Amino acid sequence: MKLTAFAFLGFAISAFAQTEVVTTAAQTSKPTSSPKKKTDEANKNPFGPESKNEGPITTEIYADEASFDSSKNVGVFTGHVKVFDPRFNLQSDKLTVYLHKGEEQGLEKAIAEGNVGVVRDRPDPNGGPPTHAVGRSEHAVYTATDGSVELTGMPKVQQGLNLHIATSSETVMVINQDGHLNTHGPSRTEIRQEPKEEKPGSPSPSPSPKQ
Repeated sequence: MKLTAFAFLGFAISAFAQTEVVTTAAQTSKPTSSPKKKTDEANKNPFGPESKNEGPITTEIYADEASFDSSKNVGVFTGHVKVFDPRFNLQSDKLTVYLHKGEEQGLEKAIAEGNVGVVRDRPDPNGGPPTHAVGRSEHAVYTATDGSVELTGMPKVQQGLNLHIATSSETVMVINQDGHLNTHGPSRTEIRQEPKEEKPGSPSPSPSPKQ
């Protein structure tokens, strides 16, 4: 197939390996003086930990097909959509991206539809490893102004061993930029605890004497 390159308001798109599309969008914030570490894209995991970037924010979108409307600043991606962003990771069947108009040309809003999975990290206040908030739903909206991800369509969110599940189709779950979860509507929460392991060398219960 032919290889085609598009320029669309800060998007650089290249098609390769049949119909897979790689899209990169960078905001126009000033870069810092510290060098930026390169990431091995082959090892990227849509449900892996988020990286903390400094300077420009780059959003990469992988999909089978993509279409763009430059007059409306809108891009539509379909088929095995995966999004890698320093603020969240996402996958879905379809993604509609809205860009800022004017000089910013950065991501304004993204709407995911169909088999949505999104991952955000919740920092540990004690300095330990972050807790992954993994959300699944049929519909999700990411808003760049406040960094929130809104999940609808019987959403459920897992944080560590705990699972939070909507019990109504009207329930809305919102994961903010710090990984905190707020739920509006009926839900069920499952709090799980791993069984304690016996320490090595601990005495085992002695068998009862035979009669």
